Amino acid sequence: MGVFSEFAALGRLFRMGRVLARHDALMELDVMGPPPLAVRAGRRMLKLVSGRAAKPVAGSAGPLAAALTELGPSHIKFGQFLATRRDIVGEELAAELAQLQDKLPPFAQDEALREIAQGQGRPVTDLFEEVGPPLAAASIAQVHRARTRESGDAQPRDVAVKVLRPGIEQRFARDMEAYKTAARLIERLYHPSRRLRPIAVVETMARSVELEMDLRLEAAAISEMAENTAGDADFSVPEVDWARTSRRILTTQWIDAVPLNRIDLLTEAGIDLKALADTIIRSFLRHAMRDGFFHADMHQGNLFSDREGRLIAVDFGIMGRLSPKDRMFLAEILHGFIHRNYLRISQVHFDAGYIPSHQSVETFAQALRAIGEPIMGRDAEDISMARLLGQLLQVTEQFDMVTQPQLILLQKTMVVVEGVARNLNPNLNMWVSARPVVEDWMRRKLGPEGRLKMAGDSLASVRRIAINFPDIVEDAGLGLRLIADMGRGGGIKLDESSARQLAKAQAREGRGRRLALWIGALSLAVLALMQLLH
Repeated sequence: MGVFSEFAALGRLFRMGRVLARHDALMELDVMGPPPLAVRAGRRMLKLVSGRAAKPVAGSAGPLAAALTELGPSHIKFGQFLATRRDIVGEELAAELAQLQDKLPPFAQDEALREIAQGQGRPVTDLFEEVGPPLAAASIAQVHRARTRESGDAQPRDVAVKVLRPGIEQRFARDMEAYKTAARLIERLYHPSRRLRPIAVVETMARSVELEMDLRLEAAAISEMAENTAGDADFSVPEVDWARTSRRILTTQWIDAVPLNRIDLLTEAGIDLKALADTIIRSFLRHAMRDGFFHADMHQGNLFSDREGRLIAVDFGIMGRLSPKDRMFLAEILHGFIHRNYLRISQVHFDAGYIPSHQSVETFAQALRAIGEPIMGRDAEDISMARLLGQLLQVTEQFDMVTQPQLILLQKTMVVVEGVARNLNPNLNMWVSARPVVEDWMRRKLGPEGRLKMAGDSLASVRRIAINFPDIVEDAGLGLRLIADMGRGGGIKLDESSARQLAKAQAREGRGRRLALWIGALSLAVLALMQLLH
């Protein structure tokens, strides 16, 4: 970053500090213990220059959320991102930030039409018969209802057109530079912050937003979700119009359905609200466990129901992924709590490598029992799967579990999903709703069908090893000769047994790790040469 850019970033940070001070939100940032003297002095100065204190808005989520809303789109997104990092901001602040509303005034219609034409490289009239006014506006984009123009055999149809805000990429880039500058200063001036890795957090958020601002990737997410759920009778997603989609424009099928935030309309349509609540929970768990790919922003504004009670999701800008290990971990945990098998849940944590082996499986099982037993026998409205997972993530920290961001995102999404489902059915029993999906997945994964698939995957791994075996053996031989030469040269001594072990280790590693072994071997050679020179 150049000197001018550095000063510009500092200027934006100063403005941010003033807004936070006016909302009395600076105190809320003390999540790493008492701040150093320089930070306390800076806070007092910001309070003095911030002007008149902002008045609390009725129904607002809290002072920090209000301040970020005033600061604009980038800061709203940053707050929503931090809401998924309870390990950084703490439970209370994460709960406040989770309520941030990503709603802003729309930009002008003529600007939207200009963006569509530029994004598609064609006049709007070549693509659409008409484009209506914006129906919803968020920090990154807004949505219009439009009607396509007849082309060949294709009949006109209603579509939803999502358009990025003009200049949003440049604004986000500037604001992210300010956040990166702040992160560097925090790490440099306040050493306790380094364990939370502020720079890495900001860079992760910046990459996430960059992906969200490429609407082709959102279209790809919709397409992937459509493939995953093609056999699900109770869930669907809109079809992507690829011919009218580009980096800054996303066109999808128009959804003629009832939004889930309109209970009155759902009731008028005769939709079974209890069944729909079950569908929400089961769909989310099915996507997370079966597919390892879930909608991570399932609030009421993004969910609809058709007349048959089928759930329809939109806005796939934020998605979550779980590896096969994470999916097995989630299923085993839920299955264990359903059956009160705390020792099994504990063992799963150790098997997954989330908790180090020096901890006690039995002691961790005791801690899990302290979480699980209080929810047994409670009234349905008091049973929260999301709260249980949140408590689980807290307890695992006491047993040296390394933070798993993907699990935190999962738990954050489950909080939202539970809220939506309970709004439809206040007496929803989460465990009763989840049980069929969890047990079906466990049966498929651990039953005969699952074992056959695991055997097939093992054979595929063996086949890959067999294909690469000649290269592996050749590299192992080279490594052995290098080590033997080092030993004869009077440098670092390695006996024949150690050399054979290194060769075996190298033969087991993939290409990426073989490179690391070569670097290690070359380092040993340098050390040996230095010893000879001395």
